[in-house]
Amino acid sequence: MGHQITPDQDNANVDLGRFLHENSYNREKKEISWGNLKFDIVRMKDGELIIGEVKKSSRFKESARMQLAFYLKRLKEAGISASGELRFPDEKRKETLNLNSELEEKLNTVEKDILRIIYSDLPPAPQKCNWCKKCAYADFCWS
Repeated sequence: MGHQITPDQDNANVDLGRFLHENSYNREKKEISWGNLKFDIVRMKDGELIIGEVKKSSRFKESARMQLAFYLKRLKEAGISASGELRFPDEKRKETLNLNSELEEKLNTVEKDILRIIYSDLPPAPQKCNWCKKCAYADFCWS
């Protein structure tokens, strides 16, 4: 994404994610753009802003947590207080996420690592991992 490379839009997992996003939580405000960010769900509960991120599975929950933490951090930097919810409609589960100092510190470390990769002259060498099997970017790494 840092180099405007988009995932394979015909990938079955991308299609499934799009379907879940469009057909889950129909009573909520969805796909709200704010600057360069897009929130899956935005709602108010007891006067508190809640940003929701919809995922097809909790399998990669940690990366989903970091994505949501990034959104919460950007809102905080703009003076907007919010909390987050990870939602897994197929599992009928949700997880609350609040940005605390520990999570913010971890996010800062991840952001620095991402920037290091983006500004490197060459991409890192590909390494097979569990994510590769269903990744919509796999053709870029392995072709």
